Amino acid sequence: MDQVVLKNVTKSFVTKAFGKVTAVDDVSLNIREGECFSFLGPSGCGKTTTLRMIAGFEDLSGGEIWLGDRPVSIKAKNFYVPPEKRQLGMVFQAFAVWPHLNVFENVAFPLRIQRMSNAEISDQVKQALKHTSLSGLEEKYPSELSGGQQQRIALARAIVASAKVLLLDEPLSNLDPKLREIMRFEIKDLQKKLGLTIVYVTHDQAEAMALSDRMLVMDMGVVQQVDTPTNIYNNPANRFVFSFLGLSNFVPAALHDGLVWPAGSASSNLECEIPRDWDDDRAVLATRPNEIQLTPEGGYRTRIKNRVFLGDYVEYRMDIGDTEIRVQTHEHRDFKVGDLCGVRLGKVKWYPAEEEISDDERERRKVI
Repeated sequence: MDQVVLKNVTKSFVTKAFGKVTAVDDVSLNIREGECFSFLGPSGCGKTTTLRMIAGFEDLSGGEIWLGDRPVSIKAKNFYVPPEKRQLGMVFQAFAVWPHLNVFENVAFPLRIQRMSNAEISDQVKQALKHTSLSGLEEKYPSELSGGQQQRIALARAIVASAKVLLLDEPLSNLDPKLREIMRFEIKDLQKKLGLTIVYVTHDQAEAMALSDRMLVMDMGVVQQVDTPTNIYNNPANRFVFSFLGLSNFVPAALHDGLVWPAGSASSNLECEIPRDWDDDRAVLATRPNEIQLTPEGGYRTRIKNRVFLGDYVEYRMDIGDTEIRVQTHEHRDFKVGDLCGVRLGKVKWYPAEEEISDDERERRKVI
């Protein structure tokens, strides 16, 4: 069953500085019951605006939003269900805990607003604290707890009212890297234990890939790809998706005489097989730093510009024609700065040369 459904959802803003900006552009999406679904993209891409429309904090400019078989926003009919009646749990980037209330009262707050009996509140809060590993801390105040424990308070408060859908907006970004990793596993365990549907917004690729059953990559308000993390990483729909998930190298090249010549190099070609259906005389070749082979002999000849030892691997930088690339290898070859070596690109993705990344537009959207 689909738990969250978006039908042609659009959101536009009018600003004094930039005029009309379409923050979310005709997004249609089905999120399944019990699924952890992430919205991933750079700042200003529209992911948080979409989450806020699902929550009811932002009205739509067009389209519809349904929770299960229940409509909550239909712009054409001016139909709108307020946030408190959507039966959603929400966790924000800031922990949003009340410093003057202890753990029990922080979690109990939404139940007291619903005027539940003390017995019901006590029972439901105890269950929520148990599920979030906060049992025994009921009388503690937020100032006495760690950042991870404060974030667990926010999670407990989100699930205490038996919400089946949790909306999480960058919930781990204020935690240190080690604690973020711990909390990823706790959120995933909580989802499985309670059968929750989680809609998760983040710009952290590792976080999205670790948590998600499926995820959506957005750019400038437009959906670029929806799939499992594995499929998106291995089969990115376009150059932007490739660049956003993991480290990447892009090498502009020209094709002639059946060979691939990197831009800026007329004397040495790349050992790449041209796709059979490629009908242009230019291309941009994309590859990951850990999918490139360095060899003492053969390959595209170049020199090591920089070498950094990073424990599990060594990162090198070198030029292919006019383009500097990064190479990460676990092989302990003793290449030094200035050494001549050969480069062989692996698992190359081919993209049109005219496909440009609109960095100026992305920067503009960050301040809107």
